[in-house]
Amino acid sequence: MVALNPELLLEAEISADYPKHPRVLDAVRLAIRPGEIVGLIGESGSGKSTLALALMRLIEFRGGTVRGSIRFAGRELMDCSGDDMRRIRGREISLVFQSPISALNPALRIETQLREAWLAHSRERWKTARPEVETLLERMGLPGQAGLLRRYPRQLSVGQAQRVAIAMSILHRPRLLIADEVTSALDPASRGGILDLFERLNAELGISVLYISHDLASVARLCRTVGVLESGRLAVSGPARTVLQEFQQGSLETGRIFQVGKVCGRQTAHDGPWDSGGKNFAVAGPRSGLVLVAGDDQGRHADSF
Repeated sequence: MVALNPELLLEAEISADYPKHPRVLDAVRLAIRPGEIVGLIGESGSGKSTLALALMRLIEFRGGTVRGSIRFAGRELMDCSGDDMRRIRGREISLVFQSPISALNPALRIETQLREAWLAHSRERWKTARPEVETLLERMGLPGQAGLLRRYPRQLSVGQAQRVAIAMSILHRPRLLIADEVTSALDPASRGGILDLFERLNAELGISVLYISHDLASVARLCRTVGVLESGRLAVSGPARTVLQEFQQGSLETGRIFQVGKVCGRQTAHDGPWDSGGKNFAVAGPRSGLVLVAGDDQGRHADSF
């Protein structure tokens, strides 16, 4: 188990299993300080997205189990009840998924989804909160007028949809935001805008971020500390510059999976899209307590956890 460190916001040592896939995560240790942005990289299937779900104990909704310790803000999350976790998810810890279009409910207008996200953790009436939410949307680079709020997700660009998803995730000013491959579906211009946004959220609101990505350029830009997952284990963790140099040079075994290229004059790397297995997660339902509603990849329905 990890030793308690009062200077840390998140301190975890966890293993995770699925019924037919034991040890998807194997004693992975992670520490995040208040106001810190920590990067996590690794090949597809190494366990990055499983780690994101496990930290919020959402893996249980996929039939998985998590073992070990997850200490957040001095509280042991492994000892929390389902009701406790619903109150924590979306209010103290939030998660943003890779695909913004499939992470929004295709059947609901943007305002409806924002309202549901707000009411999940606040007793304040939506009519009272709406002006503040509109201001937040404008800070996110989105028009807060009724025109945007009346739209459906399919009427937004991918970049706009991702900004809406991020806005929902920070409505309640969480202390930790877990961003799982949030720029992988974006064009270079939109990607740069989202990175600017994360920098502002971190600087202005003090939100800590666990930034999971295949894009080494974005990791290098945002993160001071980086960890590399390999086959469910944390192969290395340390200063971003040192770890990324070793990764790109192939000094680390996992470095071979990345193809280095140029995007808008910046060096980047990827090994293809993340495979969600055709299913995303409903995270504004009555059981999860989170702040997004998701359906399948075709957006035909919205499951509720």
